[in-house]
Formats: sequence, structure tokens, C-alpha cells
Amino acid sequence: MRPFRPPACAPARLRAMTDRTRTETAMTRSAATDPPQPDGPLYAVGDLHGRADLLERMIDRIAADAAERGVAGTAVTVFLGDHVDRGADPRAVLARLDAHRRAAPDRTICLMGNHEKMLLDALDGDPVRGARWLRHGGLETWDSFDLGPPPDDWEEAAPRLRAALGPAILAWLRDLPLMHCSGDVICVHAALDPAAPPEAQVPRVMLWGHPRFLAKPRRDGLWVVHGHTPVHDPEVAGRRIAVDTGAWYSDRLTAAALTPGEPVRFLQA
Repeated sequence: MRPFRPPACAPARLRAMTDRTRTETAMTRSAATDPPQPDGPLYAVGDLHGRADLLERMIDRIAADAAERGVAGTAVTVFLGDHVDRGADPRAVLARLDAHRRAAPDRTICLMGNHEKMLLDALDGDPVRGARWLRHGGLETWDSFDLGPPPDDWEEAAPRLRAALGPAILAWLRDLPLMHCSGDVICVHAALDPAAPPEAQVPRVMLWGHPRFLAKPRRDGLWVVHGHTPVHDPEVAGRRIAVDTGAWYSDRLTAAALTPGEPVRFLQA
């Protein structure tokens, strides 16, 4: 068995494990006996897809839960990507997330999802990418900005949408990270390659998924919290935590609540 090689983003206490060899049994302990160890209280929110109403409720749920547990000033909230498209009000979702992260910049992380990537690709003006984005939920984002009927000429339409988004939101979207690390927990939109360490992951896998992600456990002891793949109920499968409960069509938005050394909990709005 190779020595454990922690990711570059791991904290010092996790890096200190480098010189120790973990057995396969230790690496695959169940969630019930070996809970996550984030750096501090962490909430990871699933795919929003334009549901501003559920986002508002979830922000309130998280605030109440954090206050009840005495961690209101320290808990970090990670939104796992796919903020836009499909749901009724992507414009309001972006505005609310922007306000939330400005109010608590050290405790609010918004990741990029594949729908943000498709939107950004479309905004470059390529008509093929524009049509693809519109077909996969982009029409709802377009409509939420009150830009009129669906465009026939994407090269003409893209500058209008860029202007409607505004330079600040557009710059923020372009800078969204693909991953957030906290202790032995990795938050990502879609997936990680289970055979590669976090620092070796590629953007396409993190945004779109990996064929072995759902079936093959990681061997490095890291937990992965993700959205992208809808599940009827949130689930903990080994060290993988799935929280995309299809908010845009199910009316249920889910967040995983992670506290160091405690079992995973779920909040819904």
C-alpha cells in the first residue's frame, strides 16, 4: 500500500499524515464510524437551477441551524454550482448569491457548474454554443432577464445578454472556482476522478462527471460532496455525499450539513 498523499489544498493536520501508511481497511471505513472532518462547520447546497424561492428558504434554514448550533459566525456555505438555467428566476438567483457572498466573503463559496460553463461559452458569441445552451435550460435564464423572444441571431443576442448580466456579475461568474477543500472534505459540482488526487483533477470531470465516480470508492480517505446527478433523496454512499435533489422540478432543495467528527446531516427547503 502506498503512503497516503494528501491534496495540496489539505490543511496541515491532514498533510501530517503523509508519512504514515494507511491500510485499505482504514481508508474505507464507513461514514457511521469515521465521519467527515472539515476544517469547521460546513454547509454544501445542491443545484439551484433558477429556484430563487428555494434559495431564500435555504439561506434562512442554514442561518437558523447555524445559530442553534452556535456556529453562525464560523460556518462556511458552499453552493455546488448550476445556479442558472431551467428554473423560473436565474437572474434573481445570481443577484441573491452575489449579495450573500459580498455580505460574508470568507464564509460563502460559489462553485462553477456545467450550466455556468455553458452560459459563459455561449456569451463568447459562438452560435453553435449559444443554441446548445438555449436548448439545455438557457431559455429560462434568457427570459429571466426580460430580453424578449428567444433570439434567432445569437451573435447579435450574446452582447445583449452580456450587458444584462453586467460586468460585475460576469467577472464573478468567470472566476468561480471548480473545487473547495475543507479538511478531508472536497466540494465539487459533478465529480472527481476516483483514481486521481484533487490537485490532478481536470475541469471537464469536475463540471460534467466521470464514468467511475459513482461506483468506485476513493482510496485516499477523502470525502466528496457533489451535485449534478439528481437523486430522489440525499445520500451518503461510502464517502460520497450527493445533494442534488432536482430542486427545479421537485421543489426540494437540499444541503449537507457537515460538522467535524459528527455524522452527516441534511437540511431541505
